[in-house]
Amino acid sequence: MSTTQTDLLGTSPPPDNRKLPLSPLLALATAAFMGILTEALPAGVLPEMAGDLSVSESAMGQALTIYAIATGVSAIPLSVTTARWRRKRLLMLSVTMFAVANTVTALSSSYPLTMVFRLLAGVAAAAVWAELVGYARRLAPPHLQGRAIAITMAGVPLALSLGIPAGTFLGGLFGWRLTFGLVTVVSVLLLGWIHLTVPDSPGQKPGAREPILKALALPGVAAVLFVVAAYVLAHNILYTYISTFLDENGMGDSRDVVLLVFGIASVVSIWITGAMVDRRLRMLLIVSSALFLVAAALLAVLASNVVVVYGAMVLWGLGWGGVTTLLQTAVTDAGGDRGQALLVTTWNSFMAGGGAVGGLLLGSFGPDSFPWSVVLLMAPVLLVVLVARRHAFPAKRPEGT
Repeated sequence: MSTTQTDLLGTSPPPDNRKLPLSPLLALATAAFMGILTEALPAGVLPEMAGDLSVSESAMGQALTIYAIATGVSAIPLSVTTARWRRKRLLMLSVTMFAVANTVTALSSSYPLTMVFRLLAGVAAAAVWAELVGYARRLAPPHLQGRAIAITMAGVPLALSLGIPAGTFLGGLFGWRLTFGLVTVVSVLLLGWIHLTVPDSPGQKPGAREPILKALALPGVAAVLFVVAAYVLAHNILYTYISTFLDENGMGDSRDVVLLVFGIASVVSIWITGAMVDRRLRMLLIVSSALFLVAAALLAVLASNVVVVYGAMVLWGLGWGGVTTLLQTAVTDAGGDRGQALLVTTWNSFMAGGGAVGGLLLGSFGPDSFPWSVVLLMAPVLLVVLVARRHAFPAKRPEGT
């Protein structure tokens, strides 16, 4: 029956009372966790890895850069190439590559070999990011899709906020190589979880997919992608070299505690975002941007004060924890699956830019330049979020999302 016929009869479709399927959503969240953990783990053990592989810290920081470049560059062509593949097969192949890449990293004494497998893992991550939001939306009823995305994408900030501090702590106790080996074990367990609980779905039929780049012309998509680019670049300039920044300001011995504080704040942010994203996306993103901006300003001016550093990490974590869900939801509302593919490319290209730009800043101006660069990037982010209220970040999300 058509919508018009339904209205004329004075009836409406029955409510969708399905609940969220937590086990498959949590498996997807763990895949996101593993993608980010594989990418960002070197940030927590950067000095140790650089020493063992006989390279500078700046060169070792490019282990994050090459991963992110591979993800960003391969996202769109990989999405097109694998469009007809069954989705579960693609997801499991990607997680398998995480396991292989982390095993090689744990065993390798060659910097070039390590970087080759970091690149391959980055390509695998592109496939993971292309699948997660679509999977979450298919598994959830329409009125809970934002929450399903929040659960699925919670793996991203959890990896940065808890996984990396845990990896840093374990790296200090047992060495960074064992830490990467443990990540391999988790990847293997995840493969079994996906196999048992995540439903399969077919790929797209030939000719069913519209050109991805045309999504740039859709209202709101460009504004969301600008926010993604600047926010992610700012975050990764500081996060990639957080160990170096803390060393510079006399807190190198407290790296694991500082990152744990950041992690706890991020978990709180994840919970708040999951509860409110379907109703308050715009407000949450304004608060997120403002908190990160204030945190960076505090680190720029008062990094020598231990209390201020911990306070800034709390604000940063509260701002960052939910931003993945917020931006994923915003771009999919504005541009659908094509917007999601553009976000993957933008996100990872500018994540790579964070490692590269941070390396340049480190060599030219020193670690204390990092928070100032964040201030310069986050000020226009906050402005765009405030101004782009019609299509990109509306007060009320579009009907049917």
